[in-house]
Amino acid sequence: MKVLVTGGAGYIGSHTCVELIKNGHEIVVVDNFANSHPKAIERVKAIVGKDFPFIEINICDTEALDKVCADHKPDCVIHFAGLKAVAESVSIPLNYYENNIVSTINLLRAMEKHGIKHLIFSSSATVYRADNEMPLTEDSTRGCTNPYGWTKYMCEQIITDAVKARGNCSAVLLRYFNPIGAHESGTIGEDPSGVPNNLLPYLSQTAVGKHKELPVTGADYDTPDGTGIRDYIHVSDLATGHVAAIEYATKVEGAHPFNLGTGKGTSVLEMIHTFEKVNGVKVPYRITDRRPGDSGVSYADPAKAHELLNWKAVKTPEEAYADTWRWQTNNPNGYQD
Repeated sequence: MKVLVTGGAGYIGSHTCVELIKNGHEIVVVDNFANSHPKAIERVKAIVGKDFPFIEINICDTEALDKVCADHKPDCVIHFAGLKAVAESVSIPLNYYENNIVSTINLLRAMEKHGIKHLIFSSSATVYRADNEMPLTEDSTRGCTNPYGWTKYMCEQIITDAVKARGNCSAVLLRYFNPIGAHESGTIGEDPSGVPNNLLPYLSQTAVGKHKELPVTGADYDTPDGTGIRDYIHVSDLATGHVAAIEYATKVEGAHPFNLGTGKGTSVLEMIHTFEKVNGVKVPYRITDRRPGDSGVSYADPAKAHELLNWKAVKTPEEAYADTWRWQTNNPNGYQD
C-alpha cells in the first residue's frame, strides 16, 4: 500500500516510516521541519536501505497538499503533522488551534477530492479527563486541560464527522500514552528544541551534562514513592501500532479510537533509578512543585488494540532507556551533530 506520511521527519513519524518500509509499504513523506530536522529523513533512508519521495511542505498550504496527492496518489494517510508541546500551547493557543485543526481539515478535503479512503490519526491520551479511574479505556470520559489536548479532541471529532458523512472510508484514532526510546541503531530519536517538555529527553540530557539537574515536578502524589506515574511506551512499539492500524482500516468503515500503551505505570523516580542502573550513569535531580493540571496517575488499558489490531507493546523499559542513552551519546546535540 502507498502511504502518505505527514510529519514523517518527526520523532514518532520517522520511526513509523522505518516500520512501514520494513513491512512492505511504499511511503511518501511530507514535513515542514517546524519541529523536526532534514537529517531524520536521511537517516531513515540509511536504516531501511531504500529511497522514497520527500516533499517539504506545510499541509496548511492547500495547493501544495493537493499537488502531492495528485502526483503520488496514496491509498492511505498517516497524519502526524502538528504542533505538539503542551506548555507552549498554553502560551500561544491560537497558533495551535489554527495549525493543528486547519491542517487536519485541509487533509480531509484533499483525501475526499483524491479518493483516499483510509486515515490513521496521531491522537493523544491528553484527550482524557484527569479525574478518570485507571486504567483508561477508549470509553473513559474525555476532556482536556490544555489547548494541545483540545486540538486532538477537536480533530478526533472533525475526523469522525467527516468519515461518517463521506461513507465507505475509515479512520483509526490512535491515542498515544507517553512515547520514549529511540531506534536501536542510535541514529534517530527524540530531538526536542530548547528545554525538553518530556521527562526522558530531559533526563538523558541531564545525564550527558547538558543540564545541571532534572526537576522532578511533584513528590507528594498518592503513589508509592510520591512521584507521578505514567504509561511509557517505546516509540518502536508505537510505530508497529500504526502498521497494524493500516491493516485494520482496510477492513472497516467509520472512525475507531484505540489506546496505544503498555498497560503499566512507571513513576518518575523509578525511571531515574532504572535509567541509572541500565546505563551506568548518575542523574542529579531535585524535587520541585507540581505542574498545574498534572494528575498523579495515568496509564492505559490497551485491551482493545490487543484484540482488534492484534498489536501489543513488546519492548521493555530497560530497552527504551538503553536505546535513549545510545541516541543521546551518539548525538549529544540531536540532529545538529
